[in-house]
Amino acid sequence: MTLRSPGNLEGARPVHPYRSVMKTGLYTGFLLTAVMFVALVAANRIPELERYALERDAISAGLFFILVVIPVLRFLSKPLRMFSSAMIAWVIFAAAYNLAGLIFRNLFVVLRRTPFEVLVEGAMVYGLCATASWVVGMILHVKRRPVAPQGTETREAVNHTQ
Repeated sequence: MTLRSPGNLEGARPVHPYRSVMKTGLYTGFLLTAVMFVALVAANRIPELERYALERDAISAGLFFILVVIPVLRFLSKPLRMFSSAMIAWVIFAAAYNLAGLIFRNLFVVLRRTPFEVLVEGAMVYGLCATASWVVGMILHVKRRPVAPQGTETREAVNHTQ
C-alpha cells in the first residue's frame, strides 16, 4: 500500500485557494445576521427583557464585535483575502439590515443609519484593517531583508570614500 499526496488522487476535487475566503465570509455574514435579528427581537418583542436592557445590549454588542473580527483575525497576514472575506460578510449583513428595516418600523430612523451607510462604514473599517495589515507586513518584510542587495556599493558610498 502506497501513500499518495492529496494532489495525486484520481477524481479528487482541487481545492480552490479562495474557498476559505468564501466560506469565512458566508458563515460570518449569516452569523452577524442572526445576532442582529436576535438582538432586534429581544429588544422589540420581549418586554420582559426591558429590565435587563443594558446587559442585553452589551451581550449583543460583544457577540457582534467577536463576529466582526473573525475575517480580520483569520486572514491577518493576507490583506486581500481579509478584505474579500469581510466584504462578503458585510454585504450579507447590510442586505439583512435592509430587510430588518421592513420588519421593524423606524429602524433606520432610530439607529440613524441607512443600509447604504452601514455598507460604506463596514467597507471603510475593513479597508483600514486590510491596509494596516499590508503596511505592517511590508514593514516586517523590510526588517527581515535588506532593501539594497548586499555586497554592492552604491554610487553615494563610493563618492564619500574618495
